[in-house]
Amino acid sequence: MASSEQGLQSLLATLEQCRTALAASANRETAQLVSVAILQLRMKINRIAESELKALCDAMTADDGSSPQGQRQRSSAVLKLVK
Repeated sequence: MASSEQGLQSLLATLEQCRTALAASANRETAQLVSVAILQLRMKINRIAESELKALCDAMTADDGSSPQGQRQRSSAVLKLVK
């Protein structure tokens, strides 16, 4: 298990280097795609479910003031459950 974890960490470092190189060479769209791959890999390494990420995003979106007060409070409660 530890060697698998090390392999994923190594892959993550490689992807981050690729993203940096792509961004530096003005390949913004490709760098963004690599960022998505990095996010998915980090979620796998840290055992974060897609539902947990969605709850966090919903809570952050609600806090920006674009949603009604009642929805903002409900999203904060969801975030507490995720922790």
